Amino acid sequence: MSASANRIPQLLEYVDRNSSRLLELIQDLVQTPSENSPPLGRELACQEKLARYLTEMGWSPELYRLDEVPGLREHPCFWPGRDYRNRPNLGCRVKGSGGGRSLVLSGHIDTVPRGSQAWSDDPFSGRREGNRLYGRGSNDMKGGIGTNLFVLQALQDLGIRLRGDLIFESVVDEEFGGVNGTLAGRLRGYNADAALLSEPTFLRICGAQRGGRTAHITLQSPGGILSEEKSPVGITDQLRWLLNRLPEFSELRRRTCPRETDFAGSPDPVPALVTKIYTGPWGMQEPITVPETCQIEFYWQTVPGETQEEIERQFLGWLAGIAGQAPELFPRTPQVHFPLRWMPGSAISRDEPLIRELQASVQLAENRSPEITGLEGPCDMFVFHQFGIPAVCWGARGGNTHAADEYLEVDSVIAAARSLLVFVCRWCGAE
Repeated sequence: MSASANRIPQLLEYVDRNSSRLLELIQDLVQTPSENSPPLGRELACQEKLARYLTEMGWSPELYRLDEVPGLREHPCFWPGRDYRNRPNLGCRVKGSGGGRSLVLSGHIDTVPRGSQAWSDDPFSGRREGNRLYGRGSNDMKGGIGTNLFVLQALQDLGIRLRGDLIFESVVDEEFGGVNGTLAGRLRGYNADAALLSEPTFLRICGAQRGGRTAHITLQSPGGILSEEKSPVGITDQLRWLLNRLPEFSELRRRTCPRETDFAGSPDPVPALVTKIYTGPWGMQEPITVPETCQIEFYWQTVPGETQEEIERQFLGWLAGIAGQAPELFPRTPQVHFPLRWMPGSAISRDEPLIRELQASVQLAENRSPEITGLEGPCDMFVFHQFGIPAVCWGARGGNTHAADEYLEVDSVIAAARSLLVFVCRWCGAE
């Protein structure tokens, strides 16, 4: 059932009139740290705050431990080694009157750590300056969770009862390839006819996501102070050789990845990046010496249709090949460890009703047609797809994600709230 012509102005007017409340909700979440530092996390305070908000609205939220969900540990997507004490998921189902389609509004409450980079202000200040709201998690993705919560508040304040069920979900442990939180929500039964993950997408509709693989490569060679008795070959020679050959791997990836995907128009549909290089302690308190080991964090992305087996076989074959071409540089074979789970690429058809109707809702709310594209990085959306639930990522705009001075753009999150409220009423059906 579509929102009637006279209802849409009412919905939009509510958002514009109460936009300060939307920003207050987001600021409150940003000011409550919920950093994820595997295997531990600090999400409890934020989850309890969300539960209080929902209870005050008259809903009945549930906080539940992931490791108590039947079937979680046995599921093929489960990733072991995380500690879920004091890290509950939150789920809340608002029952509809019947006859409408159901919807999950899903988001992750955990953030990456504040990090060691210098911030201009307290990472959890929630400070507003101009069109920006700053703080760790403001963009990824407390802006999205705050928007979802605001939509439930709007439905209550406007006295709108939906025909279909609406599920509000806040999961833990999404960062660092977590996925267990989103998986637990599906096994717990918080499922629906469709799902919307409020990741920051720059107000684009993303029914596809790239996958990702992270590898830790360890190089080894004799260290110490060089002398005539020592081989001149060292870690720096191995590192130089490897870095100089990386463009070949990137070209191999571009040449062999599937062509017909939502990322076909990207100048680099499958990026491959070195994200960390580490050889040992730094500073004048450490002796000057040639390092014996070097650790390299290597991260590359995949597109829908590629399997874990194919991706790892290609990478390991390339690494063995370049080491084999220079045996004098590699007296010891480079060691590889995969520290995070495999994150597959995933996509739904652009013809899905979910995509078409979200696009129509944005057109009604903002008088513009949003871009339909793929999300550039991995996320938990693939779990919904594997459970047969059409899902998209869609949310506001921001910057410095995972970096210092992370921010959310205020005008875009207000626009996101306008479109989302219209979409919820159209998708679920409003009495």
